[in-house]
Amino acid sequence: MAQVQAVVTPEHVLKAYEALGSGDVERIKQYWDQDMVWQVPGHNRLSGWYHGLDAFLAFMGQVGQLSGRSFNMQPIAGQVIVTGEYSADLTRNQGHRAEQTDKAMDIEVVHVLRWKNGKVVAGKGAIFGDGTTEYDQFWSRSPVVTPPSH
Repeated sequence: MAQVQAVVTPEHVLKAYEALGSGDVERIKQYWDQDMVWQVPGHNRLSGWYHGLDAFLAFMGQVGQLSGRSFNMQPIAGQVIVTGEYSADLTRNQGHRAEQTDKAMDIEVVHVLRWKNGKVVAGKGAIFGDGTTEYDQFWSRSPVVTPPSH
């Protein structure tokens, strides 16, 4: 019996992010594979590989906790590129640290997702230029982040 291959569209990618943002685990499982892997860039307490959906969701929970639930990702230009089993999207990630509102982050990130049967099986974020330093400082235990002047 032939396996049906799900076609990933930009709309499908956006629905996966909406599911993730909902916090509804059953909805999340419709788009994010149980055995997925995720790589977080940088050199900070959150950087590294997360193996499995549970570990990825625990990472997302840590992001929410450390940012006092202020962390948010806004799509830039609403564009998602999909080619073969990969998608790429550009977001503006903003937030401030819990109980440290003067420690803020405002960076642009590209997320690259690999898909299989309509679900994310692997993903990673890429941060460019001074945004990498800002990201690492934001998650560090240092008291204040000094973003580069734009």
